[in-house]
Amino acid sequence: MHRSMKLSLLLLSILWVLGGCNSDSGTGKEETNSSASPKAKPLQKISIMLDWYPNAVHSFLYAAKEKGYFAAEGLDVDIQMPADTNDALKLTAAGKIDLALSYQPQVLMARGEQIPVKSIGAVVRHPLNHLMVAKDSGITRPKDLAGRTVGFSSIPLYEAMVRTMVKQDGGNPDSVKLVDVGFDLIPALSTGQVNGLIGGFINHEQLLLQKEGHPVTSIDPTKYGVPDYYELVLVASESGLVSKQDELQRFMKAATEGQRYVSEHPQDALNILMKHEDSTSPLDADIESKSLDILLPLMDAGDKAFGYQDPDSWARVEKWLTDNGLLKQSGVKAQDAFVNL
Repeated sequence: MHRSMKLSLLLLSILWVLGGCNSDSGTGKEETNSSASPKAKPLQKISIMLDWYPNAVHSFLYAAKEKGYFAAEGLDVDIQMPADTNDALKLTAAGKIDLALSYQPQVLMARGEQIPVKSIGAVVRHPLNHLMVAKDSGITRPKDLAGRTVGFSSIPLYEAMVRTMVKQDGGNPDSVKLVDVGFDLIPALSTGQVNGLIGGFINHEQLLLQKEGHPVTSIDPTKYGVPDYYELVLVASESGLVSKQDELQRFMKAATEGQRYVSEHPQDALNILMKHEDSTSPLDADIESKSLDILLPLMDAGDKAFGYQDPDSWARVEKWLTDNGLLKQSGVKAQDAFVNL
């Protein structure tokens, strides 16, 4: 073999060895960098208080939590039940919780009581609270309630709704006897104690009455002068919107994904919900399934993002509340009661 050829082979061998060493060194460098990479940031805690015990309308929250949408936004969401349904807005305003589920009219009335809260998203876009009468009662419209008795659940707002409906239909609202039955709405109607009720929801009381053999006719209040209000809204405090705006925006993004999942996989979403039923208020799977069928179209914002709020809706509800003497303080401005994040 020629000397030049031997030298060439020797050089090739050296280059091969050096190349291999460089390759090993590169791998080691990558591993070192990988092991030195910063740890994932801890999730930020955020709390939300429901309006009631867990049921179908809350499926988007439990889906967002179980499917990891909240975690993907860096959030650890604590879902709480209220001890008293009247406490949520006050606790939110006081900074005890970050978010509450409440109702559009209640947000405006709270602001009339100097409770600094704002809605950040509409969850259910139309009233679930309908006037209900027994199907065989012969009552087909609000003015038929003249001389009859209507039960309501302790909330002045519901009295105003009945009076508006009867008056809009050409009847005399003073001819209707309104009786506060508290939370005993179902027995009040099923036993004939009252001829109608307001404060019951079409996705709950109506379904339960039907299941118990007491079918009802529900009369939509928006057909008789009551503004088409948002039944359920997400509410934050004014101070929280300043200090936790980024977290709240990420919450809404994850909640939107949760609602998308519920819409696309309703049965799976209900299965998730059923795992979170409260022992004091067990869920009926059949009722919750029918409830979700009613809810999904009413939660759909169409070509707008989930949770979008229309300024005109807030203006109409504020005017109706003012006209009916339900705002304790004058000068409550609709535009101050909500924000689209």
